[in-house]
Amino acid sequence: MSVTVDDVLAARARIAGTIRATPVEPSPSLTERAGQPVNLKLEHHQRSGSFKLRGAANAILKLSDADKARGVVAVSTGNHGRGVARAARENGVRAVVCMSRLVPRNKLDAIRAEGAEVVIAGRSQDEAQVEADRLAAGGMVMIPPFDHADIIAGQATLGLEIVEAMPEVETVLVQLSGGGLIAGVALAAKARRPGVRVVGISMERGAAMHASLAAGHPVEVEEMPTLADSLGGGIGLRNRYTFRMVRDLVDEVVLLTEDEIAAGIRHAYFAERQIVEGSGAVGIAALLADKVRLAGPAMVVLSGGNIDMTLHHRVVSGETVDVAAAAA
Repeated sequence: MSVTVDDVLAARARIAGTIRATPVEPSPSLTERAGQPVNLKLEHHQRSGSFKLRGAANAILKLSDADKARGVVAVSTGNHGRGVARAARENGVRAVVCMSRLVPRNKLDAIRAEGAEVVIAGRSQDEAQVEADRLAAGGMVMIPPFDHADIIAGQATLGLEIVEAMPEVETVLVQLSGGGLIAGVALAAKARRPGVRVVGISMERGAAMHASLAAGHPVEVEEMPTLADSLGGGIGLRNRYTFRMVRDLVDEVVLLTEDEIAAGIRHAYFAERQIVEGSGAVGIAALLADKVRLAGPAMVVLSGGNIDMTLHHRVVSGETVDVAAAAA
């Protein structure tokens, strides 16, 4: 089982009328700090507020009419659910999104606003998955958040846009969670620019793919509250695509503390005039923390902007946020 560049090109054509080719902007502040040209891929300007619409739209548009009539179900920490909800609504498909109690309220409300039904089940993505599996067993079509060929191919269209916008790019900093985004971006970017370095950025608190890579196989980790809440959740012990693709295509993985993620959110706001969620800010945060050193031009993906604005205000005001207490 594999995802090919032809799959990515087909996905690009399929979702062209659904997604936005997001802008790229230079970052003078990060360029000065890194000593190399740094551009920002403003994917938080995507129509659903994150990259997840790309994969969700590709998967739903590929369904047969019979499958669309059955409705779709998804498990999400927020952004995938919103992408599924929007793509389903625009195609007249019923959608149910299963989520844990750790997901921020603003993301639940945004998914409901897109017309999807939300089911809260348990305190982890794995527990929410149990409910989604039950609904799928009853006839609904599962739209996985990352470990699915159509999802990866859709997310990979972002990689095509990166290389087209910055043909000289040497390093791409990409969010790392279940691996659907970074696997797709690495596949597409390296097909167009062999030798490009792809760095995965995650948080120290519950980084499932990082732990799995260290173990040499998918493992379970405790899901913990974090400012980068969209990067939470496991990769699945029966992972079919993303573990292998991340292992083979990603050059380096960097983990960040909560303070470093907060610094990334603040920098995005004050220096770049961008409102991003914690997961969207991790590439910036890695450069600020000197955890990624650049030897040439770089692209930093800002993957999502669906942050609770009260939380955003607290972070940019310099308040120390106890994410564990906030999630309790």
